[in-house]
Amino acid sequence: MNGKRTQLYEGKAKILYQGPEPNTVIVHFKDDATAFNAEKKAVIEGKGVLNQRISEFIFTKLNDIGLPTHFLRSLNMREQLVRSVEIIPLEVVIRNVAAGSLAKRLGLEEGTALPRSIIECYYKNDKLGDPMVNEEHITAFGWATPMEMDDMMHMSIRINDFLSGLFMGIGIKLVDFKLEFGRFVENEMMRVVLADEISPDNCRLWDMRNNNAKMDKDIFRRDLGSLVDAYQEVARRLGIIQEGETPPRSRPKLVKSDL
Repeated sequence: MNGKRTQLYEGKAKILYQGPEPNTVIVHFKDDATAFNAEKKAVIEGKGVLNQRISEFIFTKLNDIGLPTHFLRSLNMREQLVRSVEIIPLEVVIRNVAAGSLAKRLGLEEGTALPRSIIECYYKNDKLGDPMVNEEHITAFGWATPMEMDDMMHMSIRINDFLSGLFMGIGIKLVDFKLEFGRFVENEMMRVVLADEISPDNCRLWDMRNNNAKMDKDIFRRDLGSLVDAYQEVARRLGIIQEGETPPRSRPKLVKSDL
């Protein structure tokens, strides 16, 4: 992908460029790590490569089982080509074990098994801190239609079932994870597909072989050790990288927050 490209958007962890084909976008995975609504920041070399490769692996698996996603193909180790979609302004969080904000909000001990998987929705708005919303808010403000909500809930349940089994098979507990969805018009019909990424950046993953040690971005949030080492272990167990394969990286570079 040589030559000048048109940048469409830059977020905390990714840059979007206009794609080489109609209705496509190039997603560039950055090495930036952020936490607490970007109050904590760092550049961790190699993180973007690992996230891209893990997300590519998972989205390909989901495409293979007939679950619609925006993913088309990888372009290189750090970039992928995706379908251009209108992002629905919601974060859908699927929780299997009490952790993070749920544990704090309900006074639960982290690690408590939930009676069943719980799905929560949050309005995507950094300035407001991504507040939790319910279906009444979502449909009243037109963020998604009732039919789109049904599609997102159905896909979320399927994804959770698939990923829980996938990770359990390699000794990793899928505690919770965040999904985003987009819409596009196909044959004059509006379709909803899975968008964004699925990687250790937006999943809580605990090592069942090592006393539920963290294998996700909580390592960065809580200063628990090497983020890239944990992401590499996830990639190795999934069979994405081989033993001894290491993405280029250096020490984390802390970035001062403007907040």
